Amino acid sequence: MEEFSDYRSKATSYITFIDSEYYPDSLHEAVSLYTPVLEKFYDLVFSSTNSQELLRSIQATKQEERIQLLRLFRKYISPDTSVEMLKKKKDTETIIEAFSSRFRRIEEVRSKIYKKESPDPTIATLLYEYKDRGKKGYELTEYFFKWFEETFESEYTINGPRRAGKDLILSKELDDFTESVPADFIIYRKSDNTPLVIGFARYDSDRGGAQEDDRTSGNRDKITIISKYALIKHIPLKVLFINDGPGLLLGSMWRDYSDLEDYGHGRAMVCTLKMLPEKLTKDWIES
Repeated sequence: MEEFSDYRSKATSYITFIDSEYYPDSLHEAVSLYTPVLEKFYDLVFSSTNSQELLRSIQATKQEERIQLLRLFRKYISPDTSVEMLKKKKDTETIIEAFSSRFRRIEEVRSKIYKKESPDPTIATLLYEYKDRGKKGYELTEYFFKWFEETFESEYTINGPRRAGKDLILSKELDDFTESVPADFIIYRKSDNTPLVIGFARYDSDRGGAQEDDRTSGNRDKITIISKYALIKHIPLKVLFINDGPGLLLGSMWRDYSDLEDYGHGRAMVCTLKMLPEKLTKDWIES
């Protein structure tokens, strides 16, 4: 069986490309889709006495529009604060206390935004890019589930969210597993329900730098923890990383994932979708 490193010279032939929209093809749809939230933002900007009040007003809006409004707040007023930080309503006053000295003044914001009757197409396009965030990862997982069930339906079951859904927390899924490790799927032997493979799926459109390093370190930890559990339980439990996308071609990604297989000493495998028929075999699952 070939290792992940053996595919490096032919990597582009084994990468799956999941389609993205071209610009400006999506411009009209973006403006149409996000005009209501832009108009709401403009209304709040002109009705608020200052940027702090604007943030409080946004936090009081309905959940379905609040995240988009917070994205606009970050773009126009507070690039220092992430949306992940802003969306915690209970922390609003703490954020204001810590960051409001760097908020752009509401008067300046009013002078820079588009008029309500003509929403800004550029910011609409930026919001549109968030619309399908994570979609490629969902498609990757769905394709893998479909392939696995068609290939191994008679012998194994696979559990986990096919598309969007909560991760499987291993401490809740496996007897006596003490670490709260999130996973994307678990493969069981049908005959006795023995867990054989813990899986993690990721589609990388792009990747690099510190984010790349953090990912590699975290994956090593997963291999260590799961291998230790397998040893204690005397079961052939292994780790499968389904990683795909052009991001694998960037920086040291391919080498880093090759090193993961080496680190696992046969108990860890890295596959793109196109490698599955060649690498993910019954012999490996049961080994």
